Amino acid sequence: MTNRSKNILMLLAVILLAVLPLLFVNGDFGGADDAAEQAIAELSPSYRPWFSSLFELPSETESMLFALQAAIGAGFIGYVIGWFKGKSKAQ
Repeated sequence: MTNRSKNILMLLAVILLAVLPLLFVNGDFGGADDAAEQAIAELSPSYRPWFSSLFELPSETESMLFALQAAIGAGFIGYVIGWFKGKSKAQ
């Protein structure tokens, strides 16, 4: 199997991993915070938070920070993988 065919197979696998859940998973893609709020409301309807944040960011800013966090994490993982690959090639 050539490197080109391996790359094509890996690309197809990545596309399938991204597309298949969107096709076969029926449901709402909500966040964990919303699910936790709903669970707390069901378990203890009289619950009052003992702390509130000093300021609340707009939802777009929260999404941007979440995406930035994911991008930094992916960049770090890519750097480490590249560093190990370069280190193994140098030997």
